[in-house]
Amino acid sequence: MKLNIKDRVFLAIHHILFIFICIIIIGPLLIIFLASFKETAQFAEQHVLAFPNPFTIENYIEVIQKGNAATAFKNSFILVFLTVTLNIFLGSMVAYALSRFEFTFKKVYFAVFSIAMLLPSFIMEITRFGVITSLGVYNTLLAPLIIYISTDLIQIYIYKQYMDQIPRSLDESAIMDGASYFKVYFSIILPLVLPAIATLSILKSITVLNDMFTPYLYMPSPENATLTTMLMNYLGRTSDWAKLSAGVIIVMIPSIVIYLVFRKQILSGITAGAVKE
Repeated sequence: MKLNIKDRVFLAIHHILFIFICIIIIGPLLIIFLASFKETAQFAEQHVLAFPNPFTIENYIEVIQKGNAATAFKNSFILVFLTVTLNIFLGSMVAYALSRFEFTFKKVYFAVFSIAMLLPSFIMEITRFGVITSLGVYNTLLAPLIIYISTDLIQIYIYKQYMDQIPRSLDESAIMDGASYFKVYFSIILPLVLPAIATLSILKSITVLNDMFTPYLYMPSPENATLTTMLMNYLGRTSDWAKLSAGVIIVMIPSIVIYLVFRKQILSGITAGAVKE
């Protein structure tokens, strides 16, 4: 189809804006990536986009050894695994109850969830810090874990949106055959909301991996460092931008890998529940 002048101008502007945005996003990442393979002197003397010559991986080796990256990877993996697993069951169970059962104050629960989602998290930080301290889990992996699994309310709405599209006749048929509510939940509901589970799990994993504030505030000791707090602690011990760039790339790797491997699931899961049939 032949485009008129107006459509061509619009398309040209669209492409120019797209290229400009890509440059803004990719440019700094490219500078950091190249800097991570440079020696300190080379980084200071050459252009930021100059190719590393000589090419070195010593920056990565030093960050892994002196920055305690192995411990950070282990702690981050534990937090991600436990957070995602507990969120799947807690979030989907609450959504199952809200979607399938009628009970007193059901609308009140919805209102409470909505208000909690609208409130900025920082205004509750003092109270939350007091709760974590009184529980005796401060400076342990349990502190951020409790926060991660208890503050993610949006997942309840997403799970419920999927469950509302599942015909209730499936539940009724299974119950007539002798299945309990838990059997219906595990055998029928969970398999049918797998797109939501996949999407929320991936997004939650990236959120936990990239979160610096919660681990830094609630478990500041070096042995409890995550990838983000490891990088921040390492930043306080060196001013070498080449080594810091290597640290940034190391911290970015898990999130990039997760997105590249599961990008189709992320996009399909977001759009699958967007329209009711």
